Amino acid sequence: MRSVLFVSSEVHPLMKTGGLGDVSGSLPVALSQLGADVRVLMPAYRDARARAGTLQPVAALQLAGAAEPVTLLEGTLPGSKVKLWLLDCPALYDRPGNPYSMPDGQSWPDNAQRFALLCRAAVEIATNRVNLNWQPQIVHCHDWQTGLIPALLSREPHAPATVFTIHNLAYQGLFPAPTFASLELPQELWGPEALEFYNQLCFIKGGLVFADIVTTVSPNYAREIQTTEFGCGLDGLLRYRSATLRGIINGIDENEWDPAHDPALAAPFSAEKFDGKAANKHALQRELRLPVRAEQPLIGMVGRLVHQKGIDLALDALPQLVTQPLQLVLLGSGEAQYASRLQNWARRLPQQIAVHIGYDEALAHRIEAGADMFLMPSRFEPCGLNQLYSLRYGTVPVVRRVGGLVDTIVDTQVASLATRTATGFMIEREDGSAVVEAVTRAVQHYRDRATWRQIATTGMRQDHSWPSSARSYLSVYTEALQ
Repeated sequence: MRSVLFVSSEVHPLMKTGGLGDVSGSLPVALSQLGADVRVLMPAYRDARARAGTLQPVAALQLAGAAEPVTLLEGTLPGSKVKLWLLDCPALYDRPGNPYSMPDGQSWPDNAQRFALLCRAAVEIATNRVNLNWQPQIVHCHDWQTGLIPALLSREPHAPATVFTIHNLAYQGLFPAPTFASLELPQELWGPEALEFYNQLCFIKGGLVFADIVTTVSPNYAREIQTTEFGCGLDGLLRYRSATLRGIINGIDENEWDPAHDPALAAPFSAEKFDGKAANKHALQRELRLPVRAEQPLIGMVGRLVHQKGIDLALDALPQLVTQPLQLVLLGSGEAQYASRLQNWARRLPQQIAVHIGYDEALAHRIEAGADMFLMPSRFEPCGLNQLYSLRYGTVPVVRRVGGLVDTIVDTQVASLATRTATGFMIEREDGSAVVEAVTRAVQHYRDRATWRQIATTGMRQDHSWPSSARSYLSVYTEALQ
């Protein structure tokens, strides 16, 4: 049985800002169900403590970067039997809202200190210096916030093996050079072969340089990040480490995302009983005050309103898209400029466009269930989860040919229709006209109801559950130990 310390800055349902939170909430449970002994470590944010249920202090740690001893609180990950440890340091973590940024959207100025402390706590647990009578064989670290862990463990004589997972290489944990000294990090970790990146401290390099195995969240993204286009300046390092770089597609929680048993929906449906999907479309149109038009394709979008997600490409496409008989519903939050432009479109065309700025988990489920298509014009997408939710809900994805979208969607062509493998539509270029072309192609196929149902139900029958991905991670753990 593998023993694993799983360290993440966010874990659903305690804290979630995106896919990292979903993965960190689901993968430990799937690993545990396959027999692994998994313990999850994350910061004791205010919201995380409130959602964690019963917690008991089990250790006090004296760590560099904390004026007073910090407390390790123990509970279980909600809805599971997985042991949960929250690192309680009120001066650094007892804050409301987003774990990384202030209410004005700016990063917390002490983020380097906050996540260095998490890394130091992980090292103490991993080396069995906390008197928990437990030491992991594997420390599995996630994204830049945990990047110092493999670097610090590299200096320990009896350290566990380390696996570092890149969820999004664009976020690297970059800080001014003097931060290195302020964190009291070992001097030998400064330099271009370690944590220095163009005279900055780079947290993510700790994972990329020092972890035994580096993984990312799709095979195609693992290839992409070794190129200058997608490597964010680290492509040379990743090519150097290519022999130990693996891509594993994320799974989804098929209990939480199950159209046959989803309490948020107006009616249950499945690939075998697909007619129930029409009732969800009708209900969504009424909820968002759009005309109830069964014959018109309804396009859904759910996600962050940021450059990465290609929201500007969708906006560039709108003038042409709205000339077609279709409707668009969007749920998301992010940059004010995009939110404002979308709201202006909704005011101009209330019969065609509905926009909800913010986040609403139940509404996200209803959009996935009620929409006919899901538009995802991302510039880059390490794995993507929304296209997987869309497949599960018979909502045909229209996606850019990048990252994990390539690994999970089969473009609709004559050959893929003939073999009954088509599940979506690919956007071939990074511009608004390519979005128009892909959506127009999808709308043309939508008019053939039998073909559309085939595409939708083929997607619904794909297996993107966590057990398959978890078995791949167990194989990686074995490799790391060797």
